[in-house]
Amino acid sequence: MRCRGSADVQPKMTVTAIAELAFLSDRHSTALVDSSGSVVWLSFPRFDSPSVFARLLGPDAGHWSITPNGEWTSVRRYVDRTLVLETTFTSPTGVLVLTDLLALAPDNGGHRLGRNVPHLLIRRVACTSGSVQVNISFAPRPEYGLVVPLLARVEGGITGRGGAEWLVLTMPFRLDLDGGVAHGQVSLDAGQTFHLALHRSTLEQTPARVWPESELAATVEATVADWQSWSEIHQAYDGPWRDLVQMSGRVLQGLSFQPSGAIVAAATTSLPEAVGGERNWDYRYAWVRDASFTMQALWVAACPDEASDFFEFMATAAASSIGPDTGLQIMFGVGGEHDLSERELSHLPGWKNSRPVRVGNGAWNQRQIDVYGELLGAAVQLSEHIDAIDEDTRNFLIACTEIAATSWTQKDHGIWEVRGDPQHFVYSKVMCWVALDRAVTLAEQLHASDRIDRWKQQRENIRNTVIRDAWSEEAGAFTQYLGSSALDASNLMMAIVGFLPADDPRMLATIDAIEQRLTDDRGLVYRYRTDDGVDGLAGGEGSFLLCTFWLAQALALTDQVDRARTVFERGAAFANDLGLLAEEVDTDNGQLLGNFPQALSHIGLVNAAWAISEAERRGRIDLSASITTAT
Repeated sequence: MRCRGSADVQPKMTVTAIAELAFLSDRHSTALVDSSGSVVWLSFPRFDSPSVFARLLGPDAGHWSITPNGEWTSVRRYVDRTLVLETTFTSPTGVLVLTDLLALAPDNGGHRLGRNVPHLLIRRVACTSGSVQVNISFAPRPEYGLVVPLLARVEGGITGRGGAEWLVLTMPFRLDLDGGVAHGQVSLDAGQTFHLALHRSTLEQTPARVWPESELAATVEATVADWQSWSEIHQAYDGPWRDLVQMSGRVLQGLSFQPSGAIVAAATTSLPEAVGGERNWDYRYAWVRDASFTMQALWVAACPDEASDFFEFMATAAASSIGPDTGLQIMFGVGGEHDLSERELSHLPGWKNSRPVRVGNGAWNQRQIDVYGELLGAAVQLSEHIDAIDEDTRNFLIACTEIAATSWTQKDHGIWEVRGDPQHFVYSKVMCWVALDRAVTLAEQLHASDRIDRWKQQRENIRNTVIRDAWSEEAGAFTQYLGSSALDASNLMMAIVGFLPADDPRMLATIDAIEQRLTDDRGLVYRYRTDDGVDGLAGGEGSFLLCTFWLAQALALTDQVDRARTVFERGAAFANDLGLLAEEVDTDNGQLLGNFPQALSHIGLVNAAWAISEAERRGRIDLSASITTAT
């Protein structure tokens, strides 16, 4: 292995396409790596921590690239049943394999995955044939690019000090240091391998250190083994699209914050819903709304224990925020934090100049009355696995039900968290119905049998109101809010949650209307039409992958399996080469948009695949029964 410094080996600052991103996680932190071997996003020590690398949002916000010199092509994969990334570069002179991972401490497999982590990003570089010259550029920029740390050499690596960060880069050779960047070129021959690692701590913690080569090699193998152990124990789904479903389960596991059980909506902030638009939000938080969707997906694609952890986190974080006047807070930090005040980072230009870049999320104090239904729905899914609900949780779930019973008549900001005026959103009222319906199911476990008659009456009141006032003859469908004629994909959930049978003529008409009039040229589903102005924001957005999977799921519930499969495959086709999904698809060019990877997109994929699998099973049973009857 030969190394030389060079001022001209720093990578060109190009904007990374969202589909080019790969996802790493240790269930505390996340990193994103592009197909050229550059880490363009890293948040240490939590998902919602200020970034160390954020070139994804600005050319000067930090990166760490390891790329062959000259011309090359690359292919990549995750090591079997893991979130350990392997990128293979082929150049005219040789082949280089780059392995990237966020490290797990030893014995983190099974139910313990991510319990202990060293906050360590490891990059293993191996030449498997010929010889390859490798360009390396290391430019940490803590606090979203505001801090240029002081880099200094130590034995076995480089230290970086700046703000509250203490960074140590382990490397077995010397790089040039120039203006907060370490860079150089290394030549490898066939059979040569080395490890680099970025270790992070705060000034209050034990300082980060240089890691011996043997220890890094062992940590790579242990991390692979632990991911595979977890997958072997917990990923039993064997239905249609098995690989995509199991990949989605690992993504959801990777988006879960092990210390609390929270699941973040995505790994990133401010990747836009339209290039150059203002719909740029921070998704590194845990939404109550996602609870029931996530429960089902974790049951199918991952581990019921994680579903229990997520519900316990939600019940604990939300319990202290609920009140008859304030309602239930709709989202929390991964440690249960309540104040998620939003601010703009004016120094960052954003992905493809999509400003503003935001951290925090102003929706945290919106009124959204659908959350009671999602939370009670999650509780029912867990109820058969819970021997007894503790008193605090019982009181919390009863309080949620009572607020749903009184607040369903009010306007709110709805599932899509509009920044415009509140409305009588149909989905919100349907989910209040779900809250009461599931509370009736849980009444005995909640020690609330004396409330059943009143809950049933309010449940019926909601149903009658929605059936009467949410149906539009003009639209030929249930609409976005009472008295409107606008369509909204969230009404597909009416069938999914059981508000109406999927084969009810009004439900069938709504499904058809959404597929025919709320889709783009590719057949992908929009949330709603932004030109109606309901969300109070300028510009448009892409089609929404979650809504496309909802359509597939609703069609499966009507036993239109071929149609459901077609819709499912339209959405699944936009998974990147690693099986990862963003939030939306650009209707002009088919490129991925929005924060990445997006939990709800993967949740939608899992739940739709399961629904189609169940519809096919029902079809086989019906066919078998008809053959038996005929004979």
